[in-house]
Amino acid sequence: MMSVISTVESVPRGTDTPVPSLYQRIRTQLSRELLVSLALGQVLSLLICAISLISKYLADDFHANTPLFQSFLNYILLFLVYTTTLAVRQGEGNLLAILKQRWWKYMFLGLIDIEANYMVLKAYQYTSLSSVQLLDCFSLPVVLLLSCCLLLLRYKAVHFVGAGLCLLGVGCMVGADLLLGRQQGLGEQKLFGDLLVLGGATLYGISNVSEEFIVKNLSRVEFLGMMGLFGSFFSGIQLAIMEHKELLKVSWDWQIGLLYVGFSGFMFGLYSFTPVVMKRTSAAFVNLSLLTADLYGLFCGLFLFHYKFSGLYLLSLFIIILGLVLYSTSSTYVAQDPRVYKQFRNSCRQRGGEPASSDPAMLEPSVTFTSLGPEAGGTHPVHVA
Repeated sequence: MMSVISTVESVPRGTDTPVPSLYQRIRTQLSRELLVSLALGQVLSLLICAISLISKYLADDFHANTPLFQSFLNYILLFLVYTTTLAVRQGEGNLLAILKQRWWKYMFLGLIDIEANYMVLKAYQYTSLSSVQLLDCFSLPVVLLLSCCLLLLRYKAVHFVGAGLCLLGVGCMVGADLLLGRQQGLGEQKLFGDLLVLGGATLYGISNVSEEFIVKNLSRVEFLGMMGLFGSFFSGIQLAIMEHKELLKVSWDWQIGLLYVGFSGFMFGLYSFTPVVMKRTSAAFVNLSLLTADLYGLFCGLFLFHYKFSGLYLLSLFIIILGLVLYSTSSTYVAQDPRVYKQFRNSCRQRGGEPASSDPAMLEPSVTFTSLGPEAGGTHPVHVA
């Protein structure tokens, strides 16, 4: 789990300190904290699995193709719970104070979140299930890249090996689908569907990295409240323009109503719970955890839709979990604390561009460490810059 970031200068580790082996790292990392983080990530996967199953029932059994309306219901719930909470707050955390400072940023982020959901759900009409499962993983490299560029996170080789194992697990799952002939949704516009998935995955990556920054530096309630405000507004407009005819075609009864209520409840739970897990871990860890969501959907499909079983599904689940554990065996670090770095640059600019070394009190910060768990071999000897 990510620790509190401090700006420090590192002192070289003593030569008498033994370097822990990979086995020792894994034993150290298999702690209660890591197991809790893994469990929380899988709760998110189960929520996505439930959302996917309900969407399948609505589309296949009741011919209700209403992705915008389903998202709109979730944003309305976020608005009623979190936006109203911000409205009754006092001080800098008040809704009006937040809107005055950064309304355009949340408006942009809300649009990204809406279109990411819409593009991925729309892609199922044009491409195969296997293509969606495989191409949706494109959000992971986007998250890693943006975390390096925007959050200034630095990864080690073991992180990329762990992420690669998780993607290999997804490859096993897609391979099982191909062997069993479960290529659903192929059509003449498959390329268009694939591009929709890639676009949605890219937007998901941007949204997730932004969410990580907000929940770790501002607050979870602020993020969800702003998503409820701008998400309900813009999704409502898009719904009125693009999907009002589909709503008129829905044969409303208590079963459809119950499915919509269930979808909204699970979606609200996913949005409310994701920032909790992300604050504890990171956007990359959350994205890796969500790779098991399709597997849970396939396991449920064995009983609900009579899918054929393949041993590759179990192998895929094992490889993804192994990749998650391996990813957590080493800490990430932040090369610069962005807030301190920005303050340093502004101060230098105000002083007429003097070099940083002219004032010892204005030295540029060097390296800060974050951790997903206790490192074997003790802590880094550091002193405050």
